[in-house]
Amino acid sequence: MTLVLDARCALGESPVWCAAAGLLVFVDITGRRLHRFDPRSRLHESHGVEEDIGCVAPTRAGGYVAGLRSGLWLLDELGAKVRKLADNAEDPSTNRFNDGRVDPRGRYLAGTVDEPKAGGRAGLYRYDRRGLVRLEQGITTSNGLAFSPDGRTLYFSDTPRFVVYRYDYDPDTGAAVNRRVFVRLEPTPGDRGRPDGAAVDVEGCYWTALYEGSRLHRYDPDGRLMAAHRVPALNPTMPAFGGADMKTLFVTTARDKNGGPGGGVYAMTVDVAGVPGTSFDPEI
Repeated sequence: MTLVLDARCALGESPVWCAAAGLLVFVDITGRRLHRFDPRSRLHESHGVEEDIGCVAPTRAGGYVAGLRSGLWLLDELGAKVRKLADNAEDPSTNRFNDGRVDPRGRYLAGTVDEPKAGGRAGLYRYDRRGLVRLEQGITTSNGLAFSPDGRTLYFSDTPRFVVYRYDYDPDTGAAVNRRVFVRLEPTPGDRGRPDGAAVDVEGCYWTALYEGSRLHRYDPDGRLMAAHRVPALNPTMPAFGGADMKTLFVTTARDKNGGPGGGVYAMTVDVAGVPGTSFDPEI
């Protein structure tokens, strides 16, 4: 895995491949920037956003849906606010949107983070034209949202608890039920790697970035560890498949407070393609 863009993010996150444009789009949450990167030309641009921006995804009409501190918004391609879709259902002084994923039908799922890490006051939400609906509560840091290739399994992690869950998901209704543990990691004094953002490949394997763990893990659909890949930065935050054949795996990272590498985008070629993403449809 090699550095492909020194983006200098404070907290790089939410990479998503926009196939039509051939761009990797990602955010710097606390740096409040929306980044767009063309890996072929190496052209990189970034645009300021008014608030902390936790997650982003393309929409079918152009521009992006994004989870900001104040709620879910439609943004234009330069990161400017177009329209608010829903208020943050929690206290925005302590909780903000953190991780998001478009479901197979075009709804947006997004989870929040309880920033004080004091009481598990964050949750997971689904947004469609009917409004914002809470799917889960009692969460500390929402992460790891991803869908199986058939769209009938939803993955979701609570990072500080070192656990990834799986749900039965109904793509027709957006209902998520039957939560159970998919993977539980056991921290040690020398390894605090914990599950952050995630992606799924066409074989149904789940890839998770281990924050403070300098690696990615690939798990099979039964939760067995298949492979571990080193990342040359302490804090990988989220993988995303991209490229014309969906066999380039990009990884965003966060700054290392101890001065090590971090804040850039890394990539490697993989043998198994990723599942193509879905664009958000505000009318579904």
